[in-house]
Amino acid sequence: MYDPKENRKDPLQTLLSHFKNKRSQMINAGTFSVLNKIFDIAPPILIGLAVDTVVKGEESFIANLGVSDKLYQIYILAFFTFLVWGLESLFEFLFKIKWRNIAQDVQHDLRIEVYEHMQSLHISFFEDQNTGNLTTIMNDDINQLERFLDVGANDIIQVLTTVVTIGGIFFYISPMIACFSFLPVPFILLGSFYFQKRIAPRYLGVREEAGLLASMLVNNLNGMMTIKSYVAQLFEKKRLEKQSLEYSSSNKKAIVLSSSFSPLIRMVVLCGFLFSLVLGAMQVFDGVLEVGSYSVLIFMVQRLLWPLTRLGETFDQYQRSMASTQRIFNLLETKVEINDGDKEVDENIKGELQLKDVSFKYATGSEVLKNINLNVPQGKTVALVGTTGSGKSTILKLLLRFYDVTQGEILLDGQNVKELKQNSFRSIVGFVSQDTYLFHGTVEENIRYGSFDKTLEDVKEAAQLAEAHDFISSLPEKYQTIVGERGQKLSGGQRQRICIARAILKNPKIFVFDEATSAVDNETEAAIQRSLNKITKDRTTIMVAHRLSTIKHADCIYVLEQGEIVESGSHEELISQNGIYHALWNVQTGAR
Repeated sequence: MYDPKENRKDPLQTLLSHFKNKRSQMINAGTFSVLNKIFDIAPPILIGLAVDTVVKGEESFIANLGVSDKLYQIYILAFFTFLVWGLESLFEFLFKIKWRNIAQDVQHDLRIEVYEHMQSLHISFFEDQNTGNLTTIMNDDINQLERFLDVGANDIIQVLTTVVTIGGIFFYISPMIACFSFLPVPFILLGSFYFQKRIAPRYLGVREEAGLLASMLVNNLNGMMTIKSYVAQLFEKKRLEKQSLEYSSSNKKAIVLSSSFSPLIRMVVLCGFLFSLVLGAMQVFDGVLEVGSYSVLIFMVQRLLWPLTRLGETFDQYQRSMASTQRIFNLLETKVEINDGDKEVDENIKGELQLKDVSFKYATGSEVLKNINLNVPQGKTVALVGTTGSGKSTILKLLLRFYDVTQGEILLDGQNVKELKQNSFRSIVGFVSQDTYLFHGTVEENIRYGSFDKTLEDVKEAAQLAEAHDFISSLPEKYQTIVGERGQKLSGGQRQRICIARAILKNPKIFVFDEATSAVDNETEAAIQRSLNKITKDRTTIMVAHRLSTIKHADCIYVLEQGEIVESGSHEELISQNGIYHALWNVQTGAR
């Protein structure tokens, strides 16, 4: 069972091992980070050469290379300074694009992988877990890792590069440390306001896409039983993948603009620096300006201390991302508890179901079902009734293989359902749960869910059989009306009839109804009952009901009490036995 706090192997090692296919991209990004930092450190060396040129003139280091004219020496330094700053800006742009695109690809791949894995997990997993926590893992935790790959990985590489490079230079020249200062130019502030205006709408688009993505994730997690029963895992994966790619694409558009900000501002600083370098040196030659301000070490100390001031923030970000990574991979390593069979359901399947000596207990607690034996003949309707907690809904979950039996076996036309592929078996079952789950979308999309190849005419025909067509036709946009999240714009009875239409459209061999008339009024119950009488004719049908009026015409009714079958027979037979069923009937009809 998944435990979000469980400690496993080093999360960084796990992450690197999991994304072996991205190692070359990470090496490229890391190389750009190193080159950027090297060119960032280079300007103080050029300053030293400039000081050397101004002080020594024809005896300077550059003069020894064959350029004796002092002004030409400064022009050469100016050219190399421009080249170094230009390359530094280029590599900054490249490492930001590389690291951020890696971050986007990793968060997209992880989110799809986690979601696909969750679709394969046992239904009990979702009953035991907090949906909000799972959503947080797939959104916030993955985004936390994304933020570290965006910035933190580069910061760590550049801090190491800075310490090693400047440490070597310090040991070579043994400088005298001095204090330094650096005042940002006004253009940086103006540029910040300009870029803020340009980039704000793009990030607004990113957050909107993130909101749609989060809504879809919560929606699908709440409807996992419906997704599984209608074999729509692949459809949901592709739908989520499309939304996730839109979020990623929106992010990448913002990244291009944000990545260009710092290099462009750096070039503005460069212009001021070049003017200072050239004109200041010329004034030194004229004896107007002293050369004391030319100090390599001032800038070297600056280059060393600035990254170190951010090291605490970087390590904090690293720890946050590794904690998130731990939670992500703990979830990915959750085992799939129900093993799939290897056989497809026969096309000519009859649909006869049999529970043979079935017992079941959940992971915790006592037995819920004890030695259940019941038979659902082909084309017949069998109903399960009993008090709350007697095990009725548990039998349906076992039939759909949301759980596996503890003892005994469930047979489909004499074949153990464990031998069948789960999706193949569920594709012949039309399941209507007491939780009338609708997805955010149109009425048509909700009825066609799981039967994506059906036409609008097919949808309307199914709606007519479910006695839903009339109320749908009265909606503002008819079949194109948006039902809202979880169908909140519709009444309980309307949602129930849409769910029945969805099951009818699937044209299954077997119908499974779990409280199909729960929480509806008498008129709606009568409409649903008329619909059930029509669609269950000559189909294998299993029904669970509290309202006995909906199952009185069933071919056989099984009465459960504390996980055991205590009575069975037709409605008339059970009434004549004067037992539990008779007592339940009296309670519901108001008889004494």
